[in-house]
Amino acid sequence: MKYDIIAVIPTLNNDKTIQSVVDDILSFGYKVVVIDDGYTNPVSSFLKQNDNVTIVRHEINKGKGEAILTGAKKAKELGFNYFVTLDGDAQHKASEIIKLQNSISKDNQIIIGARNFDIANVPNGSKFGRWFSNFWACWDTGYKITDSLSGFRIYPTSILNFPYKTSKFDWEMEVLVRHAWDGNEIIETVIECYYPKAEDRVSHFRKFEDTMAIVWVHVQMLPIKWTNMFLNLFRGKNS
Repeated sequence: MKYDIIAVIPTLNNDKTIQSVVDDILSFGYKVVVIDDGYTNPVSSFLKQNDNVTIVRHEINKGKGEAILTGAKKAKELGFNYFVTLDGDAQHKASEIIKLQNSISKDNQIIIGARNFDIANVPNGSKFGRWFSNFWACWDTGYKITDSLSGFRIYPTSILNFPYKTSKFDWEMEVLVRHAWDGNEIIETVIECYYPKAEDRVSHFRKFEDTMAIVWVHVQMLPIKWTNMFLNLFRGKNS
């Protein structure tokens, strides 16, 4: 069974690339929801629009996590149970969406597009950050995750049901943990991506601050994990 999906692009000041990203996705037959997360120059003032493109604007910047949740709400409103997220910097290739889409085998799965980092222009900091984040992701979810920082993912709209403590880049880690703890599956599919040269790259990820925020997600959730482990152990002894 092939699940229908819609594309959601959370974006902030990717003026030079957002049109090409949208055009690339449309060329493969997907509808697109662009979440303008407080652009200085509103996306609606320059992005070409038609029946297959929807723009939702945050008047102030709320963070990537909130932007994705806004996209999830719109996807659900439009009748989709799944949606794919791509960044607005043209790193992700729309041609790779089908790999993620074909990996869906049942309801309520998260599919991560695990990037091939054996390509040009990948900064060493990104490789280290991915390794560091993966360690915590595997620890907390119980799944083998090799690219927990990838923004190229398919989400079920059921992620709207969870309470979140975060709203920015750290949200992408929290949603994996909460999704797994709710008994749902996480799958990875290897994808190709494009890394522009440093001078052409527009990234709002702050290496130190946002990495520490991701670590803080795990610190906050450890007591919950330990409590659940204790309760499960207690129930096991008394069953």
